[in-house]
Amino acid sequence: MQAREANFDGLVGPTHNYAGLSYGNVASQTNEKAVANPQAAAKQGLRKMKRLADLGFLQGVLPPQERPSLRLLRELGFSGSDARVIERAAKEAPEMLAAASSASAMWTANAATVSPSADTADGRVHFTPANLTSKLHRAIEHEATRRTLRAIFADETRFVVHEALPGTPALGDEGAANHTRLCAAYDEPGVEFFVYGRSEYRHGPQPQRYPARQTFEASRAVAQRHGLGEDATVYVQQNPEVIDEGVFHNDVIAVGNRQTLFCHERAFVNQPVVLEQLRAQLAKFSAALNVIEVPSARVTVADAVSSYLFNSQLLTRPDGRDLLVVPQECREHPRVSAYLDELVGVGGPIAELLVFDLRESMRNGGGPACLRLRVVLNEAERKAVRPGVWMDDALFAHLDAWIGKHYRDRLAPEDLADPALIAESRTALDELTQILGIGSLYDFQR
Repeated sequence: MQAREANFDGLVGPTHNYAGLSYGNVASQTNEKAVANPQAAAKQGLRKMKRLADLGFLQGVLPPQERPSLRLLRELGFSGSDARVIERAAKEAPEMLAAASSASAMWTANAATVSPSADTADGRVHFTPANLTSKLHRAIEHEATRRTLRAIFADETRFVVHEALPGTPALGDEGAANHTRLCAAYDEPGVEFFVYGRSEYRHGPQPQRYPARQTFEASRAVAQRHGLGEDATVYVQQNPEVIDEGVFHNDVIAVGNRQTLFCHERAFVNQPVVLEQLRAQLAKFSAALNVIEVPSARVTVADAVSSYLFNSQLLTRPDGRDLLVVPQECREHPRVSAYLDELVGVGGPIAELLVFDLRESMRNGGGPACLRLRVVLNEAERKAVRPGVWMDDALFAHLDAWIGKHYRDRLAPEDLADPALIAESRTALDELTQILGIGSLYDFQR
């Protein structure tokens, strides 16, 4: 049965702000305390979704999580009315209010790791929500992520949505941002490529400045619970030196799709060995690896981090050639832009380049690939997905109007203390669940 890759993008939430919560994410830290524009952020992401849907790609929508998280603040000991909880948190623990208000769930590349039915032992699509234990503001996401995925992929004969792995540093899991699937065709078995930053029990080089977030043990556990065979998995360590240069996830230094791997020459430990291993594993499935390896002499790691060149979406057009989706920053960086011109030039390995303005997301440390979760679906599986989440003209019009109605066009750090923000967000999210047809998803709806 023919399969296709669907991209499920996260809608940016109404509390999108710049709190600088993600240590190791250079853009997030650089723009700490800046004034954000939630309305612009949401519309930028929405227009990317619509453009890809118009080009014939399967494009779905994932709703934002409820923020601020009153559940987190109450668990931390703040009590009273919702307004009182916000007031006390803003006065006594503003860093906790910032964490509870983060709209970081918009980056759905961190939502989960997904294995298609062609790879799994039981022939179902498997999802494991990421526990994101390395950051408080993200560690509160996985329960709502599981609930959302189970609402959208509800058919248990075709989909399995697991619980997140136990929330311990030894099993730190950052989701699909450290996972790539390579294959000859989407409906054929492939190789699932897990990239980890550290191991709790194995010796190896470690970053010295910034923490490594993904563990080998978490990657292996996800592969095991998804029922992946030995031939279908490759585990590789991310280069700790590039982590220290701001490459907090693998998708900031490499992206793959089908038989193509687009990566920097410094992406992995023992990179020549890694590429040979991938070639050998893919050959078992009658597929040949196509590597686009970018040399430091052309694009440095610092260039890649500032432009998010590798946090691009690598998509397969109907004619089988690759299309690369990049942020506007890539065109504003002279060396990166020159390199892209070569990639898409006559005889180049990339057929087409699409450039998007995603500045509100980029300033918080997330580019095009951060905003989407890839899910390979055959036709029967696609029909089993909750239909209201697929992007088309009608859904775009609804969501565009919904954002304009409910979202602020300015949000400064001090605005997080405004109790009206809770009511605004809940009103918006309640209406959104009706637009998407996903039922009572949020705590306040139950």
